[in-house]
Amino acid sequence: MSKLPVSLLVLLAALLILSFAVSVPANAQTFSVLYNFGTNPGDPIDGGTAPNVVAQGRDGNLYTTSWAGGTNNLGTVYRVTPAGTLTVLYSFDGVHGDEPISGVILATDGNFYGTTSTGGASSNGTVFKITPGGILTTLYNFTGGSDGGIPYAPPIQGNDGNLYGTARSGGGGYGTVYKLTLSGTFAVLHQFAGTDGATPLANLSQATDGNFYGTTDAGGNGTCNCGTVFKITPSGTLTVLYNFDNTHGNSPLYASLVQASNGKFYGTTYYGGANGVGVIYQMTSSGVVTVLHDFTNYDGGPPTVALVQATDGSLYSVGGGKLFRINPSSGNFSVQYTYGAEGNPSSPLLQNTNGVFYGKTNNGGTAGDGVFYSFSEGLKSFVTFLPRQSLGKVGASIGILGQGFTGTTAVSFNGTSATFTVTSDTYLTATVPSGAITGPVTVLTPGAHLMSNMRFRVTPQILSFSPTSGPVGTQVAITGVSLTQTTKVTFGGVAATTFVVGSDSQVTATVPTGATTGKIMITTAGGTVTSSGTFTVTP
Repeated sequence: MSKLPVSLLVLLAALLILSFAVSVPANAQTFSVLYNFGTNPGDPIDGGTAPNVVAQGRDGNLYTTSWAGGTNNLGTVYRVTPAGTLTVLYSFDGVHGDEPISGVILATDGNFYGTTSTGGASSNGTVFKITPGGILTTLYNFTGGSDGGIPYAPPIQGNDGNLYGTARSGGGGYGTVYKLTLSGTFAVLHQFAGTDGATPLANLSQATDGNFYGTTDAGGNGTCNCGTVFKITPSGTLTVLYNFDNTHGNSPLYASLVQASNGKFYGTTYYGGANGVGVIYQMTSSGVVTVLHDFTNYDGGPPTVALVQATDGSLYSVGGGKLFRINPSSGNFSVQYTYGAEGNPSSPLLQNTNGVFYGKTNNGGTAGDGVFYSFSEGLKSFVTFLPRQSLGKVGASIGILGQGFTGTTAVSFNGTSATFTVTSDTYLTATVPSGAITGPVTVLTPGAHLMSNMRFRVTPQILSFSPTSGPVGTQVAITGVSLTQTTKVTFGGVAATTFVVGSDSQVTATVPTGATTGKIMITTAGGTVTSSGTFTVTP
């Protein structure tokens, strides 16, 4: 047999290398079991479906709860490192609650907050605070009466620093929405009546308009008892935005809403849709719902938990033994991973700032009690800030989560340099600088240029205006802070048709026809601010 020419061998080798390079996916997917539950005494144990929200701490580790397991087999709060080392921080004892199926959220004070579905002083559940070191404090004991009871979801921290949450029962018999200060002062914001929804199981989300959005698993005044989507103000005014009708979904279960970067809301339902096993839906702020995907029994249906928007812009979640992704703009849907021996996914995914997703299953694994796992799509590392700190005024101190912060040389808010303090390799604080505008936060570390996964909204301020009175057509100079991105000026609620942004500290607006005596309001990309003083419209 004759030998091939050297030149041809070189060409074939080059083609082989090229072929291999083309066949390798751009973002390699990696699924890893980090911990097998039930392999050690006192392990966390879950069963069935439950929200079990996972939170990233200031230390970069993952924190959540289990409904059972622990010293008393009444549930736990536990920590898992990204490498898979698990530590039980607290074992519930009934007195301080039991069956904590909620998971936890991280607040601006560095502590975690969650709920227990039963136990406590009246056996109707509790709201608790726990430090990263495992010191637990019961903030509130539900009675099952007008205040509600049996909370399934963790509260969230609002922009005002308070906690807002739902209880699945009590109130008028259909559940409640509550507000709780970090010191434990409790207030009922709304008692569901059935026609406006019943059995809220999912946690709330606060949108860029400052209102809270949520779902109920049942109730409503539509054609079926399929649940609702509602909006509620921080003061407690509730509006039903949508009544599920089975065609567009039925029973959101534990799936809270997520507001994506395009401003629209996204969620899932457990039932309904074309195949009866749930949908992914899109909703506008005015309550117009569109079905983006009808699940089958083979592509993730029925889903039980919320979607999460990752840094690639896509929405990810789990259900029916699948991990799936959908593009919110195009609606393109794909299954990214099919679970096997590791069990059935039971918690919403968390994208850690290292770019990797984390979650857990409620069965499977070596002991049959489920696993804690990671799933990588090859997405880059990023930084994020706490929910309350997704907006703030110039001068505010902002907490930023990430990794590799030791040796950080710069932090900026949409290009404007900020002063900062590195607390640890995974947490730093930065002061919103003068002249900053709404946009991403970036952190320059020795190893990477990290960008935030969401925009930081720099809220405007009105300090004064002159003159304080005048007829229609008067030009009013409004001085303040962070006014560069002004998009609207109103006098007594009437929009000025003419205004000029002179600088970051001044806007000049003309009093419009139809204006009445009242407050001046300015709207920017960072929010809306109302003047403390009143402008008087004269004849």
